Amino acid sequence: MSAPLPALIRDGKLAANDWHSVADDAALPAAGKAIVSLKRWRAEKDALAASGLTLGVRIPNTDEITPALAQELSGLPLVAVEIPKFADGRAYSQARVLRERYGYAGEIRAQGDVLHDQLFHMSRCGINAFELRADQDPQDCLKAFGDYDLAYQHGADRMGTVWERRRAQR
Repeated sequence: MSAPLPALIRDGKLAANDWHSVADDAALPAAGKAIVSLKRWRAEKDALAASGLTLGVRIPNTDEITPALAQELSGLPLVAVEIPKFADGRAYSQARVLRERYGYAGEIRAQGDVLHDQLFHMSRCGINAFELRADQDPQDCLKAFGDYDLAYQHGADRMGTVWERRRAQR
């Protein structure tokens, strides 16, 4: 019996989590959707393509999003970014570069130490799906997206800034 999949928020709503995150040394599921590491995807690309699975790739937060990597990821429906601890913001930068510089249009999913207090800020950077920790209340986490309605700078979410709002009110 496999462990239950983490609760998921996608595009600001609770959603079914139908993607299985697969460790490098674990067997792939027989069918469905699987997230594999970038290392495994590169090493087993042909076999993975022939598996019939829908594939997503998990990138280490230590990898720079280069034009070559962005090109590799461009056709995938999902890219997972790793949040190893709440104080590590490198995945925010990866998501923003993928969205804004390279126009990645698929799902960018945060995995790891994803906290309620950071959901709104992650979404501003282009992350649109969040795997929640088991100790978090999904309903409470949904409230995070309404914590703020103003921004001082532009983000991948295209939210208007406080300065634009002020100009419009003149």
